[in-house]
Amino acid sequence: QVQLVESGGGLVPPGGSLRLSCAASGSISSAYIMGWYRQAPGKQRELVATISSGGRTRYADSAEGRFTISRDKTKLTVFLQMNSLKPEDTGVYYCNLETIMVADIRNTFWGQGTQVTVSS
Repeated sequence: QVQLVESGGGLVPPGGSLRLSCAASGSISSAYIMGWYRQAPGKQRELVATISSGGRTRYADSAEGRFTISRDKTKLTVFLQMNSLKPEDTGVYYCNLETIMVADIRNTFWGQGTQVTVSS
């Protein structure tokens, strides 16, 4: 059983910063992709940033240059440092883990979500 525990959401004014954390536990393959998605009210869930077990990162265009994803490999924890936040960054941020096993069999897990609100 895989569990993802998120923390770090909250209310921040435009231009502010927040740092999200997601700790994974359970039976996790050595190869994986871990990251963050967000869902704004009335919109579909979208990718924000991911990092692979090999350290490769991927960002949404809206996050590039403002957000930084990093990880503590030994603790299976991923961080999302969000700077220069905008009102359009508001939404529920979900931690995501995709495990990659032999024959490229993949399983996807989600955290419970943490609310980020950017407002003055």
